[in-house]
Amino acid sequence: MNKKLIFGLTIIIFSLFFIQPVFSQEPQPPRIPEPSPEPKPIKIPDPEPIREPFPEESDTAKIQRLTEENIKLREENFVLQVQITELNKIIENLHAITMEQIKVIMELVTQLREAVFEELFPSTVNL
Repeated sequence: MNKKLIFGLTIIIFSLFFIQPVFSQEPQPPRIPEPSPEPKPIKIPDPEPIREPFPEESDTAKIQRLTEENIKLREENFVLQVQITELNKIIENLHAITMEQIKVIMELVTQLREAVFEELFPSTVNL
């Protein structure tokens, strides 16, 4: 018991001896941060002046060009409408083919079911 007490006191004294310099230090005031330099302002680029879309064309030339573009777009629109009509017909045909295939598959399933049940449970009446 005495040895434990002496050992414990010795450890406490040594720990106080090593801890004392830590507690005796006075905290220093925090450093004042240096001001950061002010950022340079970002310049907004000068917008380019809006140019006239077709400066060399006269009004009649513009009307002629726009009329030609309009005719061209109408022709493209007509071609696309024809393609849409053809694709709709193809879709209808595929739908009809799919429905016919489903009917055939259902008939085959019915025949298979009848054949399997006929083998498992033969009819009791033989004519």
